[in-house]
Amino acid sequence: MRIIAGEYRGRILKSPADYKTRPTSDRLRESLFSILSSGISEETQFLDLCAGSGAVGIEAISRGAEFVSFVDKSRRVCALIEKNLDLLQIPETKTEILCTSAEKFVSKEQTKSWDFIFYDPPYQSNYAIVLFNIGEINPGLLKAGGILIAQHHFKNLLPDEVGELRRWRTLKQSETQLSFYERK
Repeated sequence: MRIIAGEYRGRILKSPADYKTRPTSDRLRESLFSILSSGISEETQFLDLCAGSGAVGIEAISRGAEFVSFVDKSRRVCALIEKNLDLLQIPETKTEILCTSAEKFVSKEQTKSWDFIFYDPPYQSNYAIVLFNIGEINPGLLKAGGILIAQHHFKNLLPDEVGELRRWRTLKQSETQLSFYERK
């Protein structure tokens, strides 16, 4: 797994040793960031939910995001993210790693909000909990004009609208689909 573009382009990341974590493919990350690239700046706040190896969040930093929050419930995975950040010598002032589940994280009131939220849980997860919390219970997690991207199996049909979230685009590659939601 490698960083596609930006400051850390071509650098190799460590992957999880087990098969419980399904990293987002290089090809899919490239497609994702070609869609998001015009919205990423040195002021961008990016949230990587169910972060796994941290590849998506690290890609955002490489492309110029100011700050990335990585959330994953596995302590082993959080340690792997820390190793990848250290390997690339990414300053600690640009990141935070939170070892908690996505469901718990989005259900609590946060002191900040994000321009982009990338949500990539195990495919058998109940996506409705996180979408409902971000769309209805805690819409301030996503800044006005912000984008939530949910990665899911193409057979897992997600709703077009959830509270203040409206899906405006989908992208399918192989069996994986990205659903792009904006805050109304």
